[in-house]
Amino acid sequence: MTDFPLTLTASADDSGQRLDQYLAARLADVSRARVQLLIERGEVLVNAAAVKASLRLKGNEQITITGPPQAAPLRAMAEEIPLDIVYEDEDLAVVNKPAGMMVHAGAGATDDARNRGTLVNALLHHFKALSGVGGDLRPGIVHRLDRATSGLMVVAKNDGAHRGLARQFSGREVHKTYVALVHGWPKKDRGTIQSAISRHSQRRTRMTTQGFGGRDAVTHYVVTRKIDSPYGKFALLEVKIETGRTHQIRVHLASLGYPVVGDSLYGAPGELRTQSNKRRAAGMPATIALERNFLHSAELELAHPVTGKALKFRQALPQDLAELLASLASS
Repeated sequence: MTDFPLTLTASADDSGQRLDQYLAARLADVSRARVQLLIERGEVLVNAAAVKASLRLKGNEQITITGPPQAAPLRAMAEEIPLDIVYEDEDLAVVNKPAGMMVHAGAGATDDARNRGTLVNALLHHFKALSGVGGDLRPGIVHRLDRATSGLMVVAKNDGAHRGLARQFSGREVHKTYVALVHGWPKKDRGTIQSAISRHSQRRTRMTTQGFGGRDAVTHYVVTRKIDSPYGKFALLEVKIETGRTHQIRVHLASLGYPVVGDSLYGAPGELRTQSNKRRAAGMPATIALERNFLHSAELELAHPVTGKALKFRQALPQDLAELLASLASS
């Protein structure tokens, strides 16, 4: 085990390299983001002085890390947060996750505000015990929804149920249906998108269908309603996915030129504005803003992992999405 403080000496060959890059390359199993956090906290000194992550080395600096760079293992904590439980038995539960709630904290989080307010925290408080297959950070979690996405999720209460559900997900036996509102009218009223998805090479918070080495992803959509409003044209879609890649529905629809309303990460405008060539109905605002993506996990169909019984759940649009839809349709 390495003793700390730990002092490294930069060589002439390191001249011109950023401090955070230098340390990330030399500290085993420590990410650049973690290194930047240590520097920000003043736990990295260069020639005994606190510096910035962007410092360019000149060579021969004494770089001191004052404590273990690896974060202590994170355990999710129970919090008294209201839960909308759609179904529950001794093996599993189905919950209606609200938009704005993270499913679980990230691996780089600590036992502070970044590890609070998550669905896992709420689940631990309500159910006390969950499956441990996913580890201490993700107890009970078999699949996820994006933070800005609302709707149905299934949660495993024990390891047997977790493994059974995981087999169904990996075998593409769980049927998930989403409702999405997109900008524009798709050329076809139904279609299938089969484009591999990978992480964007420059913008790491984004996914893309244009990269190399992506994972296969399949999305089916059906247009259920077309809206022509003073704010533009919109289409309400019913979307089914065979795979569960990160941001799959959002990146697939955006790749066709029809971004999900509210999804500024993938090209949707931050607010809806009335079109200059269309008259605005009396009393309608000039702009409408949606604080999150118009994407909702509306239906979940699976076999009970223990009994084999067919289970099917449906969840209506939450109030914010229903109100936006009504506003567009009546304008």
